[in-house]
Amino acid sequence: MIREGLNIIKVGGAIVEDEESLKGLLMSFSGLRGKKILVHGGGKIATEIASRLGVETQMIDGRRITSAEMLKVVTMVYGGLVNKDIVARLQALGENAIGLTGADMNLIMSVKRPVELVNFGYVGDVKYVNTRSLKSILEAGAVPVLAPLTHDKEGTMLNTNADTIASSVARALAGDYSVTLTFCSSTPGVLRNLEDPTTLVKTISKTDFDSMVSDGTISEGMIPKLQNAFEAINDGVSKVVITSPSDLSGGTTILADPETDD
Repeated sequence: MIREGLNIIKVGGAIVEDEESLKGLLMSFSGLRGKKILVHGGGKIATEIASRLGVETQMIDGRRITSAEMLKVVTMVYGGLVNKDIVARLQALGENAIGLTGADMNLIMSVKRPVELVNFGYVGDVKYVNTRSLKSILEAGAVPVLAPLTHDKEGTMLNTNADTIASSVARALAGDYSVTLTFCSSTPGVLRNLEDPTTLVKTISKTDFDSMVSDGTISEGMIPKLQNAFEAINDGVSKVVITSPSDLSGGTTILADPETDD
């Protein structure tokens, strides 16, 4: 049986914060035919609002420490300001968008990340995606816009990485749809030289990835993004792409390593 296509697009905070980049991304997204989901980050907007409210921002290795007070800020900003702004813009482009967090319809349930070397506070690790509810939204013709917030089903919201949400949703729906997962980046894809867009790597396998991490070609935030991509491919997602918001049909395509006989 041929499965219907589903595009899941993840857009990061840096793009959300840049008016021209966001405008271009939403135009490209609205041009995609068929069923689709948009997952967005929040970036520095939460930091700016927190500063105005007198809430201290703490970051470790680029990851936000989510205190009880910061949780209130990110819930307001990600689930409110950013999410509803994107929804309104998509409605203006003719998309029947609906803004959601993981708590709505119990879409995404997480557990609070255990304290190990670092206490990240109210940060959630995804444990469950409610595919039945997501499918009902998609089949009704709506376009879900997911904020980077989940819940623990015990009354607490949790700040959750948007890449992880996008990957988790893609993997959960891969049994029902032919899923293309696209991570929109500030670069046109994986580059051998970050200063030169002509060094785009058009395809990358897990073997390539390991080699490029070892030699330093791939580093920092691109590492967890690609790790999420490979997990998605291994769990049945049809295609994973990393590209710029202006070129949803280009970028770097992630490949599964070919199976070998023992």
